[in-house]
Amino acid sequence: MELKPIVKGLATLIPGAYHVFGRHRTGGTDTAAYCYEVWLKHLTFLWENGIRSMPQTLAELGPGDSLGVGLAALLSGVSNYYALDIVRFSSPERNLKMFEELVSLFKARAARPSKGWPDYDAYLDVGLFPHRILPDEILERSLREERLHSIRAALADLVSDCEEVSIKYMVPWMDEGVIEKESVDVILSHSVLEHVADLETSYQALYSWLRSSGMMSHQIDFAAHGVTSTWNGYWSCSPALWKIIAGRRPFLINRQPCSVHAQLIERQGFQTICHLKNYRSDGIARAKLSSVWRDLSDDDLTCAETFIQARKPFNGNFHF
Repeated sequence: MELKPIVKGLATLIPGAYHVFGRHRTGGTDTAAYCYEVWLKHLTFLWENGIRSMPQTLAELGPGDSLGVGLAALLSGVSNYYALDIVRFSSPERNLKMFEELVSLFKARAARPSKGWPDYDAYLDVGLFPHRILPDEILERSLREERLHSIRAALADLVSDCEEVSIKYMVPWMDEGVIEKESVDVILSHSVLEHVADLETSYQALYSWLRSSGMMSHQIDFAAHGVTSTWNGYWSCSPALWKIIAGRRPFLINRQPCSVHAQLIERQGFQTICHLKNYRSDGIARAKLSSVWRDLSDDDLTCAETFIQARKPFNGNFHF
């Protein structure tokens, strides 16, 4: 086991050390291009898997450095956005800068910035933009100057409702009571659920928030996020060693494999409608697994990333 993660974990036990030396940025949502890409990907797959109108209310878990993904959704026609995080990384200045850059991208109908995983180019037009989902008539309405002004006003408050749109930034969120039951059309997260300590409670909250036939969309990254040099090396750590590495950080990674997410989603009552997996063969060998993880399936051991979309069953009331 490398020494560096152990030293970092021990350092967090020093009073005030994490506040001074801890991670103050998450990476990713600090650029408009990244946020634009994330939203277009989730939106495109949602459309392919059944959505046929723009959701009115969106909730995002773990927006990170900015509210950029939610702002991209608002610029596409979403009206209400809930951003839920454990640590307040986002700032008003960064959000406003992100917003103006995103406005430029949407006005230009810019191509998706990069080719990541999962690949969704086949669902885009020749300009690599989802015109069939976001035709000019929709964007002309969502990008009206009066509406842009409302979004700027909502960004300045982040609590009160503004004309046409609302943005609620909830940090930290601790229980499902922060959002009214059956009030959300779509929930998404991107490289977030691998950090959630209590997955079962979180999936229960997602089910509670979603309306009948509401959908959730998650990309989950099982890489070590720098904790170990091998992408899945964290599974070689015993519970005692992992406790030292985790220290008193507000979050790290939960080490739960792909199958656990799939099982919790099914157990909660969701209908899985899309489940893609990205595999890697350069991880640790089975012989190096800690005894706690020795029974991991070969599929879990090599699954480095998954993209899951699921629907709450229809109960007779359709909202969007």
